[in-house]
Amino acid sequence: MHEFKYKGNEFYCENVSIKKLASEFSTPLYVYSHKTLVDHFRKIKAAFSEFKPLICFAAKANANLNILRILIEEGAGLDVVSGGELYKGLEAGVDAKRIVYASVGKTDGEIREALKAGILFFNVESVPELENINRIAASLKKKANVAIRINPDVDPETHEYITTSKKENKFGIDLAVARRIFSSLCRYPWINLNGIHLHIGSQITKAKPYKDALKKIISFIKTNNIELDYINLGGGLGIIYDNEKPQTAESFAKAIAPLLRKIKARLILEPGRFIVGNSGILVAKSIYIKEASTKTFVITDTAMNDLMRPSLYQAYHTILPLKKAKGNFKKLVDIVGPVCESGDFLGKSRKFPKVESGCFLAVLGAGAYGFSMSSNYNARPRAAEVLVKGNKYYLIRKRETYKDLIATDIKVKGL
Repeated sequence: MHEFKYKGNEFYCENVSIKKLASEFSTPLYVYSHKTLVDHFRKIKAAFSEFKPLICFAAKANANLNILRILIEEGAGLDVVSGGELYKGLEAGVDAKRIVYASVGKTDGEIREALKAGILFFNVESVPELENINRIAASLKKKANVAIRINPDVDPETHEYITTSKKENKFGIDLAVARRIFSSLCRYPWINLNGIHLHIGSQITKAKPYKDALKKIISFIKTNNIELDYINLGGGLGIIYDNEKPQTAESFAKAIAPLLRKIKARLILEPGRFIVGNSGILVAKSIYIKEASTKTFVITDTAMNDLMRPSLYQAYHTILPLKKAKGNFKKLVDIVGPVCESGDFLGKSRKFPKVESGCFLAVLGAGAYGFSMSSNYNARPRAAEVLVKGNKYYLIRKRETYKDLIATDIKVKGL
């Protein structure tokens, strides 16, 4: 559940009118609910309480410093995938010993920064990466903690772009190579191999793919007599965008608990979307209503550069007017943005109440991979972000200006 609801005819975030926020801060505008954010973190923490997990929030889902800080204060660690996310996490106040570091392409500089910071461990995705971490750790005379990310070759039954656990994907190490690594650790004197990492994909709505992957890992551990400090199950829990019926945190934990009990290691989880996805919305404003020969277009001030998911994944987001419509009249419309791409849309073929120019719309489920994937395409400044807590609200990221768009450009004389 989330805290975005109609009160009377007006749409609210907790106890604050979203129309008030849109009028004050303009649009496009990301709005987050503090209560939803914290509630979802606590749900997954409670569901897995038997295992006393370290829950490392996936910073890639939403890396606003305030979002990170709220979750860190709740006890979260962080899952980072770049030097920038590591920097932001440390700035937000996370203990480096509660950071795990993924990514198939960690650079030398990123590895050094993470080693110097003293992170919990790297999730290693290839033999060349393992060799490189060993080399850099030796140069710093500092042992590197490592978990091997295993690609179990299971189908997570999600969109192909967010599937990460099939043998044709770029992620992780297959079981045969992992076996060779564990049996030849003497080749890596500066590596402390203390964990196994799994991350099979994103927006996964069933427990079965996790169970299939865990069964392979348990067999691998037992067959090779491996002792671990950590088993990292990754993230990927799905949420409701439309009519999905994803497993709850509680049902997910119940389904995989018997398998986890067979692994004598501390559990790490890396949820992102599950915690922040339904904690945020994107507010748009209609500019024109265009009646074409085959359909009606609601043209908004909010585009694919603000929310990439519909264009990239053909993802569905529920879209609602901030003012509840009277009567049952609905029209089939495409809700689109002003960017010059045919793929620039928020929703297609939606039965929508009558909307006029100047009306505000709420795009739900935009808290994860919304702002974090936004860009300046078409030289569009990125949106502002606001956090609501009860009846109070806070600007947590100011809207970019045109000057921001050229702040890092260099005007070279003589060109």
